[in-house]
Amino acid sequence: MEFSARQIADVLNGTIEGNPDVHVRSFSKIEEGKPGTLTFLANLKYEHFIYDTEASIVLVNNDFVPTKPIKATLIKVANAYASLATLLHMVEQAHTQKAGIDPTACIASSASVEKDCYVGPFVYIGQQVKIGKNCQIYPHAYIGDGVTVGDNCIIYPHVTIYHSCSVGNNCILHAGCVIGSDGFGFAPEGEDYKKIPQLGNVILEDNVEIGANTTIDRAVMDSTIIHKGVKLDNLVQIAHNVEVGENTVMAAQVGIAGSVKIGKHCMFGGQVGLSGHIHIADHVVFGAQCGVISDVKEPTTLLGAPAINAKAFMRSSAIFNRLPDLYRQLGQMQREIEQLKKELHK
Repeated sequence: MEFSARQIADVLNGTIEGNPDVHVRSFSKIEEGKPGTLTFLANLKYEHFIYDTEASIVLVNNDFVPTKPIKATLIKVANAYASLATLLHMVEQAHTQKAGIDPTACIASSASVEKDCYVGPFVYIGQQVKIGKNCQIYPHAYIGDGVTVGDNCIIYPHVTIYHSCSVGNNCILHAGCVIGSDGFGFAPEGEDYKKIPQLGNVILEDNVEIGANTTIDRAVMDSTIIHKGVKLDNLVQIAHNVEVGENTVMAAQVGIAGSVKIGKHCMFGGQVGLSGHIHIADHVVFGAQCGVISDVKEPTTLLGAPAINAKAFMRSSAIFNRLPDLYRQLGQMQREIEQLKKELHK
């Protein structure tokens, strides 16, 4: 597929600086740009590449002002990164989608699969399942009894959705993720542990994306809820009865303990861990490997374990490397004080 700068600018409501008739067929990174490709500049740390890139078109923000001549045609937009995502999505949608139900798929007689869906080889769809329109369900996916899946969802190979869970519209579930496994609930009984039945479910609202091998546990009662627009990376663990607010994002290996309530538009770096039964306000940012053990009641950025205010953490970090020297100095001061005490008592 080939598009001109004029066509792309029309789609993105952008303005052109350069040749409006130049055409592109693919995408490239700005430092590896090739003729016939489109790239972007969103972070000015990479500005120096734009003056030498061989890419034919570069998306830039409206406020970008070059300091040297640029060979490429520029398309100025409100948000270059978001505009790139729009174009990538359009190209992805243009690819031919699979269609039809493979004869090896096992679909219960009481299940309903709407038109224009693809159901791949060896998919299992249980009793009373409802699959919405235009869904893509790839080989070896398991969809348990009573599950509902909305329209335009993509369920990749080896996804497991346990019984009675709900998936909204426009959701993407990547390979190997597990939705609705039992929460980690055990009651001490003498020297043993008695399993607590997990009778709730998991609800994924619209426009949720779940990364590969991520697990979301079903609730003991009621629901574990992932609200609309949430994006979870690979290998994330969400425990029972957790509620994740709208448009919150989590990077890989985040672990959320049971009954945590997380607000809207929060950001979690990799390997963040939250202890159980705490509440997180809207617009909170956690740096990588934060360990959070108490409520966060207002928007802030936290670092460290236990997590503290980011500025306080940076000040503390400046001291960490000096601790051995400070320890030796303290020891020397203690020895000198003891010597002074001896002199004073003579």
